[in-house]
Amino acid sequence: MNILFTICARKGSKGLKNKNISNFCNYPISYFTLSAYQLFKEKYSYNCDLAINTDSEELLKQVKLTKINFTHIERTEELAGDIVGKIDVIKDTYKKMGKTYDFIIDLDLTSPLRTPEDIKGTLDELINNPEANLCVSVTDSRRSPYFNQIQINEQGYYKPVINRGVTARQQAPIVYDMNASIYVYRPNFLINSKGKLFDGNIKIYKMKDSAVIDIDNPEDSDLMQIIAEYFYKKYSNYNLVFKNIKNILK
Repeated sequence: MNILFTICARKGSKGLKNKNISNFCNYPISYFTLSAYQLFKEKYSYNCDLAINTDSEELLKQVKLTKINFTHIERTEELAGDIVGKIDVIKDTYKKMGKTYDFIIDLDLTSPLRTPEDIKGTLDELINNPEANLCVSVTDSRRSPYFNQIQINEQGYYKPVINRGVTARQQAPIVYDMNASIYVYRPNFLINSKGKLFDGNIKIYKMKDSAVIDIDNPEDSDLMQIIAEYFYKKYSNYNLVFKNIKNILK
């Protein structure tokens, strides 16, 4: 089985400046994704290529200090804007690799708490469901649009996002948070998509609830590092990814 892994990270960031090249637990944050990728390759018998789509010279410098083999895909100007959908960037990366793959797996750099087993679990969900187009990683949602998420109405008052008269959380349909850590695509869906993720038949893989927080500001980063230290002490598979960083350095 041939798998293309993609890492798509543009330079700069409005929420947390240069978050894709920031330090996390004393290493560049990208090294945690690279370590999980390398451990996945070693543990499972797939033919894997890694493509990094970026316009960040600093990120490339960081990655080149590791032993990880990768192909650099230059981020085009039209795909470098704030409102460009990531699926378009992944599609561009796949096309420019010029090879045929069975699956494309995208890993987000700002989700450092990810294990090889998480990657394999997300991939297996798609493999085991042939009618599905993609599988995304999720966590249990702490809020529900049916119960305790509200939005303003035309009169300036706040109402439930979806008002079905739910008075207890147990009555609400089960919802999940997409944590943006892992996306696995079938190539045909990716190539034919028009940048709309939810046009496909989606399956999910559930990760640990506290393991992924969107890092969009300095407080997110600080909190995530505290969580990471706890996970490294308690869970051997997370600690293995952290310890393996030394092995991927030149």
